[in-house]
Amino acid sequence: MRRIFEPENRVRLMAKVEVALVEALADRGLVPREAVEGVRRAAESVTWEEVREEERITKHETMALVRVLARKAGMGGAYVHLGLTSNDVLDTAMALQIREAGSLLIRRAVDLLEEIVRRGEEVRGVISLGRTHGVVADPIPLSMKFALWSYFVRRGTKGLIEAVEDAAVGKIAGAVGTMAALVELGVRDPVRLQEDVLGRLGLRPAEVSTQVVPRDRLARLISSISVMSSSLEAIANEIRNLHRTEIGEIQEFFEAENQVGSSTMPHKRNPIKSEKVCGLARIVRSLTVAALENVVLEHERDLTNSSAERCFLPETFMLLEEQIISLTDVMRNLKVDRERVMENLMKYSDLALSERLMIALVRKGMNRQEAHELVRRIAMLSYDRREGLFRVASKDPVVTGYLSREELEGLSDPRTYIGVGEDIASAEFERARRFIEGVRGKRGA
Repeated sequence: MRRIFEPENRVRLMAKVEVALVEALADRGLVPREAVEGVRRAAESVTWEEVREEERITKHETMALVRVLARKAGMGGAYVHLGLTSNDVLDTAMALQIREAGSLLIRRAVDLLEEIVRRGEEVRGVISLGRTHGVVADPIPLSMKFALWSYFVRRGTKGLIEAVEDAAVGKIAGAVGTMAALVELGVRDPVRLQEDVLGRLGLRPAEVSTQVVPRDRLARLISSISVMSSSLEAIANEIRNLHRTEIGEIQEFFEAENQVGSSTMPHKRNPIKSEKVCGLARIVRSLTVAALENVVLEHERDLTNSSAERCFLPETFMLLEEQIISLTDVMRNLKVDRERVMENLMKYSDLALSERLMIALVRKGMNRQEAHELVRRIAMLSYDRREGLFRVASKDPVVTGYLSREELEGLSDPRTYIGVGEDIASAEFERARRFIEGVRGKRGA
């Protein structure tokens, strides 16, 4: 990822744009055919150091590249940058970076998704406590947690694919987007020329551009990265919470032989990679603001977007990649303590089944609202007396008037109150597998 955004690669991509234009002009008889090879050789040999040295003189990045290419291209140098403006080159090169960086993120995200599905399949049949507001709720198949994580990554990757495709567009439209210079040079089909140049680079043109490609596309891309980053935080945050000492159902891997958890508390096994994923999401979200503000430029453009993009574009890609790599490692080595899951489930199973008791009373003929209030009062007594909910219920004359002792006992197993949770998880894992196959098939990975 760093290589994609390094200045050396940026210069190489900018030079490729210049070559593509000269090739297209030569095909139309507007540039001598022999000039093309000189420009192509110059583009292949140009270095960031050469351009940087020239920029110290010009104080202009693109013009520095143009001068270096022109000097190195022989007679072809006369045709470098003919009919272009700087952002024809800069925006198109940025689109190439986005496409390459996006492909890398997508490959890594698919690997993460595959790992989530694998681990989710492993915990089929494990029933855990559900929790809402941090408080015991209905039981839930543990596989459903992984299914939710699969959903987050699958949806995030789908959004990322769409946003990268949308943002990876270029322009060969001149100073204000009118293509006037190309028309004056004798290009009879400037719109087709733009498609031709960008097609040689594997890109599409923006439908309308000014001096720059409109920045709404880039804002959408950074926003999509931010949404996925936040989804990864949601996964990591759940792992962190389940890693807590008092819960301990799922734990991030800790290398007990050598790893140190604290400089002062030797017992510590901290979920540091999950915490890193959560921390980085805060930075990614903050970068979205700059991308949104960059949508607003004065007239046909100003320069306020440029410096911001040079910061947030590589940063967002690199930070999301680091989140994906870290979370993939966490998922691959995640420890599921099945005994602790069962221990917690049985310890709080009465409270986890209050809804089930209410529904049982309704099925026996009690008004739903009356059943809710009755079970609520029983639950409050259960809290106050530190006595199981079903034990308290078995002493209540109203409850026993509807449900026998045997029926109450039949309701008390939390492993049998999971609805179609396992089916929901199965359906998501199947969607994820089809998605993975589709993405890898299209990308040949």
